[in-house]
Amino acid sequence: MKENSGSLNDEAIKLSQSGLYTEAIACFRRAITLERDNWLLWFNLGLTLRDAGFLEEAITALETANSFEEGEANPDISEALAVSYFDAKDFDNALQTCFKGLEINPVNAELWNTAGAVYFNKAEYTNAMDAFETSVTINPYYPEALYNLRDTYLELKNEKGAMECEEKLKALKKNKGDFN
Repeated sequence: MKENSGSLNDEAIKLSQSGLYTEAIACFRRAITLERDNWLLWFNLGLTLRDAGFLEEAITALETANSFEEGEANPDISEALAVSYFDAKDFDNALQTCFKGLEINPVNAELWNTAGAVYFNKAEYTNAMDAFETSVTINPYYPEALYNLRDTYLELKNEKGAMECEEKLKALKKNKGDFN
């Protein structure tokens, strides 16, 4: 059977899901040698590198995925890249990536949540609140954004808002089971 990038991608995903990151990374890299301009291979490599703890390499792979025309319009790449920048404490690039992604899809709750997390970490609590509120408005069932909004309200001494978030979280937990 002839080796091709699609089968290597599929195999690498299976390896990654099994926690075999070294083997998955090698498989993705082999696939990329066969099809260097495939944004999906770069994206999957970036996610796997991030999961394996190679943050700088992950960012490079995700930036490469994002550089392709198809990649620029893909919200999954924006989300993964913004989170990777955030994890690397590169808050400026994280925020810039969030807002580039939001230009394409302004109702992406995950990007709004990540933007809020950046603002929160920069102690810009009013901006964080606005971003988290937008995220929760888009997806009222997004527990991470509700937790983040609650914590932001507490920083801003908005006890009533924090209590409302806590009540919504309790209702979600009761209705959907434990989402932690």
